[in-house]
Amino acid sequence: MPPENKKSVAESPIQDVFEGRQPSAAEKEWAEKTLAPALDKAPERPIGAPTGVNLDEQGQARFTTVSLAPIRRLYTPADLPEDWSYEKYLGYPGQAPFTRGIHASGYRGKLWTMRQFSGFASPEETNERYKYLLAHGGGGLSVAFDLPTLMGYDSDHPASEGEVGKCGVAVDSLEDMEIIFDGIDLEKTTVSMTINSPASVLWAMYLVVAEKQGADWKKISGTIQNDILKEYIAQKEYIYPPAPSMRLVVDTFEFGSRYTPRFNTISISGYHIREAGSTALQELAFTLYDGVEYVEWARRRGLDVDEFGPRLSFFFNAHNDFFEEIAKYRAARKVWYRVMKERFGARQERTWLMRFHTQTAGVSLPAQQPLNNIARVALQALAAVLGGTQSLHTDSYDEALALPTAEAARIALRTQQIIAYESGVAQTVDPLGGSYFLERLTLDMERGALDYFDKMDAMGGMVKAIERGYPQKEIAESAYQFQRAAEAREKIVVGVNDFTIEEEPPHILYIDETVARQQSAKLKALRERRSNDEVRRRLEALKRAAAQEPKATGNGAVCNANTMPYIIDAVRAYATVGEICDALREVYGTYTEVSVT
Repeated sequence: MPPENKKSVAESPIQDVFEGRQPSAAEKEWAEKTLAPALDKAPERPIGAPTGVNLDEQGQARFTTVSLAPIRRLYTPADLPEDWSYEKYLGYPGQAPFTRGIHASGYRGKLWTMRQFSGFASPEETNERYKYLLAHGGGGLSVAFDLPTLMGYDSDHPASEGEVGKCGVAVDSLEDMEIIFDGIDLEKTTVSMTINSPASVLWAMYLVVAEKQGADWKKISGTIQNDILKEYIAQKEYIYPPAPSMRLVVDTFEFGSRYTPRFNTISISGYHIREAGSTALQELAFTLYDGVEYVEWARRRGLDVDEFGPRLSFFFNAHNDFFEEIAKYRAARKVWYRVMKERFGARQERTWLMRFHTQTAGVSLPAQQPLNNIARVALQALAAVLGGTQSLHTDSYDEALALPTAEAARIALRTQQIIAYESGVAQTVDPLGGSYFLERLTLDMERGALDYFDKMDAMGGMVKAIERGYPQKEIAESAYQFQRAAEAREKIVVGVNDFTIEEEPPHILYIDETVARQQSAKLKALRERRSNDEVRRRLEALKRAAAQEPKATGNGAVCNANTMPYIIDAVRAYATVGEICDALREVYGTYTEVSVT
């Protein structure tokens, strides 16, 4: 129905005004005496949407989040459960259910870690960029690897052609990792590595570099992403089939809990799920349920949840819808607390705590008018801080065009510093807590996530759900709906479908084929001077360990030979990433996704 023909709000039932919920007497009076005349004079229309767009079947305006979830006109105590109370639903910071954060004093005692994602071209250039970021106030490093490394290939492999050093740093051997962290004290610097299928290999290299520096493994801290489930769901950078891949992940849990107690052996990642087009709710639900699956597999190995659980960490996206994102983070802490305590019987409070890193949404940063992305990143970063993140990476404004220039990386870091030191948001804990709107969004997120849990429980867990294509189909549908809304201009993307201009392309960082030639030459020299016989012996030992059949123990657990010590031995002999991954390919095979319609 066209808006000019719709009935007056004053003539509409009160229920229409309050969008289906029961208003109080005071709300009825407000609706009749204040709201109805205002709407008759100026009918509602989503900001930026053309007339006639974003209307429901009754001709009323539809307001939605970036995930296309409906937003009501007004939120009051009537939007919260009848038994809603501060103690039951919120609680105090640092106390269950951790809605208001895992630290009692928030950021007053310690700010979040400002961790810039970086890595490009050669190990030498990446080392230079890391020292630049640390010199400008960065608190931690986050390593981006190139595509061949992510897929377990050496730089001189035919499949690596055209990709060496392009989307991250090329790492072929321990030698490269030594160069990357030359002059950087690994006992004093936290390092996160975005690596999944070959995660145990790159982590082994990092540990050996730390060892060569004289660092104590029990003192180093950082994170490997190591989240293979989201690769099958969203990013598709997998090598082996799901079962052996999960075995490798559990190997890192077991090894880490014994030898690197301050290092997070996984960063369960919703970031790439969101980048693939999921809604905020799907990102929350699928990420946390991936966590459930990892815990289940670790318990089958016989691991105690209170031993490895405190080193489980999470990684979320920060998108454009400010309040939806904050609600997502708050709900995540509540749900994870319930999962660890009630589902898995964790006894230690440290196991109940959800610790998470956040990255601003690369997918939200268009190539058109890229300087606008500075504002987008600032809003996204602010949402992450108000949501209580433990560390944060702000994207550079030229994200859609290339790897960041030094200037763009510095602006991204300065964005965090301005939020930390100038905005005032770090001076009190959970400053938006108690907002009727935010608390209702948080409850909706929590309930929606648990609904997804029920569906995937019925399927037999996340691996079974992935094999059925369930999360993949859910995400694809959400991505389609958002794209449809953008093309219909129901959702405005500034500079893309409105407020467009003619512009000159900005200066960007360009990586040529020089890096590929340099890496290939380094590999040739490495293979000539190392003991290739020793490399072969250690790779054969790794294959035997990887092929060992699982054995049942007396308590019902399944025991495997842990592959980590064998991978570390191969790394110490300067076996390459490709050689180690090829050894595991021989044992486990590779995975090809089955198309699900």
